Amino acid sequence: MYLKVAPEIRRALQGGRPVVALESTIITHGMPYPENLETARALESQVRAGGAVPATIAVMGGVICAGLSDKELEWLATAKNVLKVSRNDLPYALATKKIGATTVAATMICAHLAGIKVFATGGIGGVHRGAEASFDISADLEELARTPVAVVCAGAKALLDLPKTLEYLETRGVPVIGYGTDEFPAFWSRRSGLKTPLRLDTPAEVARFLQVKWELNLGGGAMVCNPVPEADEIPAHDMRGFIDSAVREAEEYGIKGKAVTPYILARIVELSGGRSLRSNIALAQSNARVAAEIAAVMSL
Repeated sequence: MYLKVAPEIRRALQGGRPVVALESTIITHGMPYPENLETARALESQVRAGGAVPATIAVMGGVICAGLSDKELEWLATAKNVLKVSRNDLPYALATKKIGATTVAATMICAHLAGIKVFATGGIGGVHRGAEASFDISADLEELARTPVAVVCAGAKALLDLPKTLEYLETRGVPVIGYGTDEFPAFWSRRSGLKTPLRLDTPAEVARFLQVKWELNLGGGAMVCNPVPEADEIPAHDMRGFIDSAVREAEEYGIKGKAVTPYILARIVELSGGRSLRSNIALAQSNARVAAEIAAVMSL
């Protein structure tokens, strides 16, 4: 009733062919126009190159749209006043027929409703700095604990408290897998100084892991951490100054809640002279390709 699956995606799912979900906040809240539209198209192309069908997800006209046409992608890339939708306000967006871009949490929910098991994003949300006082913890973490969708990402956004994010995920029983790495990636940077709890090196190994997890009825998702390509990374010591400045400004201006991450990301783009945006685009494309390869093995 509240879900509209695009014909190509419906046929793929019915035929047992691989499908990869893609979020829409990267279009509306993660990048400026026209880079956001170019990136959305590039992500879908990477999914197809990896052997799967892309399903970009958004809320439009009172329904969840699993799969957008190119015209809809272009319209969303220039739309104004788009809600950043998570679990708590997904029903509101549907009931009021607002335009909604799905976060990691909401995309997981919608992908699961559509029967899609693999989702590619840039980086997940996590435990914010100072969360011991603010209790600011992304809903993405709780969604990973409850919704059976594998999320391929470049770790958590480096502006977060990464040690506490890993602790939270461990407490909630979420597998955190380093894809070809022993180190937890820090979004723009390949290294964070933190170890990934698990390591798997091929799409087949990840697919087998997911099969076993879900056959055991353990529930919830899994986080597959694919480091940003070496040629596109910004070392952590370079990023630290940009992040600290942007976080400090957000605090000074009293920016809170869902507005924090988009503000900080936009400021980091400015402070880094566009380097962070180029890195963000590259890692998102890499994640889309890896997610497609995992989904392709799962469909065999």
